[in-house]
Amino acid sequence: MKKLSQLELLQELSPAAEEEVNRHLKVARDWNPHDYVPWDEGKNYAPLGGDDYNEEHGELSEVAKAAMITNLLTEDNLPSYHRVIAENFSMDSAWGHWVGRWTAEEDRHGIVMRDYLVVTRGVDPVALEEARMIHMTNGYSPELAAGPDRIAEMQEHAEELGLLHSVAYVTFQELATKVSHRNTGRACNDPIANKMLQRIAADENLHMTFYRNITGAAMDLAPDQTLRAVTDIVTNFQMPGAGMPNFRRHGVLMAKHGIYDLRQHKDEVVMPVLKKWDVFGRDDFGPEGEKTREELADFLEQLEKDVVRFEEMRDRSLAREAAKAEKAAKAS
Repeated sequence: MKKLSQLELLQELSPAAEEEVNRHLKVARDWNPHDYVPWDEGKNYAPLGGDDYNEEHGELSEVAKAAMITNLLTEDNLPSYHRVIAENFSMDSAWGHWVGRWTAEEDRHGIVMRDYLVVTRGVDPVALEEARMIHMTNGYSPELAAGPDRIAEMQEHAEELGLLHSVAYVTFQELATKVSHRNTGRACNDPIANKMLQRIAADENLHMTFYRNITGAAMDLAPDQTLRAVTDIVTNFQMPGAGMPNFRRHGVLMAKHGIYDLRQHKDEVVMPVLKKWDVFGRDDFGPEGEKTREELADFLEQLEKDVVRFEEMRDRSLAREAAKAEKAAKAS
């Protein structure tokens, strides 16, 4: 089965890109970030004669704070994502139009989340700014998204699969971000925050659909190559915020309290997308593709075992915390 070059893939997939851009423009709904911020709750900080943030401000739980910070800092790295996608897609024709439109839509997310947090004093704005500076200075690269242990494996296929790695990764990442925003909105226990984050999640779903459909078109065009890229991404996946300050601590809190955990990753992100592409039902793979599909199936089998083990550990941890809280309540 002939392998297509990056240029050939771009050219052959251009009609699908144009079709998907047109579909997106028909269904996407424009919205204004300022409409989702409770401005009447705002007041000046110390440099303008008000009070600086303290821990008594705001009403977000620790879990909601961790999720909001993680999601916002992820959105902040947009310039790096734009660079990577523009390099892989080019800025010509429908590809270039999508890169610009996607970037403009994504930019709303960081704007509205930061305005909400600063106005409501949901988190420490100084600490948030310090974390933003660190995270954006570090930037983002596909290698970081693969995780430090799998960089060599990703780089081995990068030259021939750069475009396919990009569209496959962003398919899963956009859907994962949708799940995280949606659940963060519920965790905030604030109807305004919930409405804002549901609006963002709706955007992420539309963006996922674009990338998922492009990857699906690539699967039909070059099944073995595309499945190799998809398998690289699924078996190495990390969220793009993996290098941000406190990512591990915040990630544990989010997983423990149902914002984004391993079960959600498998059942709500990975498996629905693989099913949409009919990865385990199609019959157009060559020998290489069949071997890759077996590798993917083995990984998913192990992932389910990891999910069960995670859930058992989480349940024990939450039970211990509940018992400790009950004991403390009785003592007081």
